[in-house]
Amino acid sequence: MALMEESTTQGLLQAHDEFWHLSLSYIKSIALAAALGLGIPDAIHHHGGGATLPEILAKTELHPCKLRALRRLMRVLTVTGTFSVVQQPPAGDDDSTVADASDEAVYRLTATSRFLVSDEVSSATLAPYMRLVLLPIIFSPVGEHICAWFRQEHHEPSVFALEFGQQAATVWEEGADANAILNEGLAAQSRFLVPDMLRECGEAVFRGIDSLVDVGGGHGGAATAIAAAFPHVKCSVLDLPHVVAGAPSDSNVQLVAGDMFQSIPPATAVFLKNVLHDWGDDECVEILKNCMQAISPRDAGGKVIVMDVVLGLGHDDKSNIKRLETQVMFDLFVMMGNNGVERDEQEWKKIFIEAGFKDYKIIPIAGTHSVIEVYP
Repeated sequence: MALMEESTTQGLLQAHDEFWHLSLSYIKSIALAAALGLGIPDAIHHHGGGATLPEILAKTELHPCKLRALRRLMRVLTVTGTFSVVQQPPAGDDDSTVADASDEAVYRLTATSRFLVSDEVSSATLAPYMRLVLLPIIFSPVGEHICAWFRQEHHEPSVFALEFGQQAATVWEEGADANAILNEGLAAQSRFLVPDMLRECGEAVFRGIDSLVDVGGGHGGAATAIAAAFPHVKCSVLDLPHVVAGAPSDSNVQLVAGDMFQSIPPATAVFLKNVLHDWGDDECVEILKNCMQAISPRDAGGKVIVMDVVLGLGHDDKSNIKRLETQVMFDLFVMMGNNGVERDEQEWKKIFIEAGFKDYKIIPIAGTHSVIEVYP
């Protein structure tokens, strides 16, 4: 029976990955349109067929502040096979970070991307035809504005804001229909993902916790599942007043109206599910500092529990390439929507340290997500 149940769970998780991959596949076309619009294939070609990120940045005349965004775009384009990448060791023996070292990676044309080089003397170029094929993307608001966003000398507003004239967060807050769609969608995701997380590592993660605040927990879907699995844990949800006001009245967890950027109610632990990927590094550090103020000391069970994507974790196996594609495509999705970030381990470590935390532990769970325990 247990083996059958495990087999069924794995099948559902595989179907979930496939569902996410299919729903985000349009991001591949957006990334390809952006590469053409910014002249990335030509930039690599004019560097002899291989170029680093700074070289591509200079050749495409993008502002240096867009280096990280360019890295994220190129990650989609390499994972999905448009370009290849070879990691070069950084010069010298200094303590370069992984993010710095990735600037030394050399991006190369593949047989596929050679067709995208706009070389007028070459009969092999299919760049004009590809622009024709991608016309719906290129002429769409998002296709037009992603290139404009890359050429800005700043990060604000987001691609979404360039397209619609306001930030995504404003739409969620001020539009009743949009807010309902957001909270219903997040609740549906929690109903699927959280029980799996609890099966995989719930006993280890929630052992020793007396109380928990689910920050940005919407209508309480995740907190309700945690409270049902661990009745001894007093669970509450912190979210903005307009979110709490629309929550069902039959919730068995306490709903608290507030702002995580101001303060977080005290508890043994704080739970952050798919919250930090909506924010840039500075905002994440601010949120985590407020978490630090709210939680108990480590020897009393205090910690922050982050349920989010850790890019590339456990994806050395080529059979998991579709899962990695899903992660990097979603990274571009959150970048366009609200300048959010999906992070690799070193990027997570950086914001944890800046917020004053001493240690962390990553627990890979099936699917695209991981659980990170962050200790004061």
